[in-house]
Amino acid sequence: MAGPISSTAAPAAAHNPGTRYGPALTLLASLFFMWGFITVINNTLLPHLRSVFELSYTQTTLIESVWFIAYFVASIPSAKLIERIGYQKSLVAGLLIMAAGALGMMLAASIPSYGVTLLMLFVIASGITLLQVAANPYVAVVGKPETASSRLNLVQAMNSAGTMLAPMFGAYLILGRSKGGTAQGDVVLTQAERLADAQSVILPYGLVAVVLVVLAVVIARFPLPAMGASATRLAKEERKKHSLWAHRNLVFGVPAIFIYLIAEIGVANLFVNFVSQPHIANLTHEQAGRYLTFLWGGMMVGRFAGSAIMQRFDAGKVLAAFSIGAFIVMMVTVFAHGEVAMWSLILVGLFHSIMFPTIFTLGIKGLGPLTEEGSGLLIMAIAGGALVVVQGYLADRFGLQTSFLLTAVCELYILFYALWGSKPTHALPDQQIG
Repeated sequence: MAGPISSTAAPAAAHNPGTRYGPALTLLASLFFMWGFITVINNTLLPHLRSVFELSYTQTTLIESVWFIAYFVASIPSAKLIERIGYQKSLVAGLLIMAAGALGMMLAASIPSYGVTLLMLFVIASGITLLQVAANPYVAVVGKPETASSRLNLVQAMNSAGTMLAPMFGAYLILGRSKGGTAQGDVVLTQAERLADAQSVILPYGLVAVVLVVLAVVIARFPLPAMGASATRLAKEERKKHSLWAHRNLVFGVPAIFIYLIAEIGVANLFVNFVSQPHIANLTHEQAGRYLTFLWGGMMVGRFAGSAIMQRFDAGKVLAAFSIGAFIVMMVTVFAHGEVAMWSLILVGLFHSIMFPTIFTLGIKGLGPLTEEGSGLLIMAIAGGALVVVQGYLADRFGLQTSFLLTAVCELYILFYALWGSKPTHALPDQQIG
């Protein structure tokens, strides 16, 4: 499979050791913030669309499945585009694609149309895929290989800052301005009320579109470090001598990312509906959306803490400890009631915090010239979030609370990966920028 960015493998820093990458990483952190922010708006958008279009849990989670299918569909075309037009122009293109999708969401809200909503969310997610395919492996190879997990966790903390702020934005501008969002529990809306509720999406997505366009202009004018083309050609020749499938940490890392995304997205997307239930916290959707901020806030705190912890402790052992913690709180969520169940579900955000960046860096460890292809496979595995529809089906069939047993099972696979699957085999010299 084509890797994410052929240009990331061999940077110009190899020829210019004095090159400083701090400003570039700071700017890239803003991209992590924005795609985290936009992704988590979905968590307040889904209960909103559930009432507007009168959807079942299966239909509601299908919306998020379409979002993550984009990662599978758009990953290889993103890599090809980056190879064709370069790193910087591709970042600009990704932001503009996202802005076009945000404008399309305004159209979908004014109709309103479930089908157009699905299409526009796919467009936004495709733009995010283009950014993800470039930024994650770039950050992972900037600096010493042994601190890659720490570094990516630190930058991903900015992603979590976006995810923490998004629920407040969505709760106020979407749920707080709609009949369905301010009603106690599920409510059946009249045709006029559904039309009015649908249009509450227009303002927030208009604001998002403006910010994305401004950020695209900034990226276009920023002097990002050039990547070395001559060394890239040498890396391509070296890759032909090795096989991805000889590396256990990648082979088990791809399903680890896939399975982790099922857990993270299932928790986030069903959180509002779960804590709104009378036997849990009996909140309105607007109030529940505000509590979602604590879930994503835990993700941010965990990533900052994880970055510091992994400066001293092995990343695999830290991942194992966090996966055990996640399993315990998910079992409490399934079997407890009232605010205990709500806060245990919130707490899983803290334990999920380091999982994606740590699995990613463990997955590409020791790949050497195969880092690009391995990164591409790991980014494609984000499509695992599309299987949140499975949890939607379980919620319809067996109850929403019981459906979180699926999340608990996912945590056990992460534990397996941390303890055994992440151990490199046939390791090659790691790539390094700077």
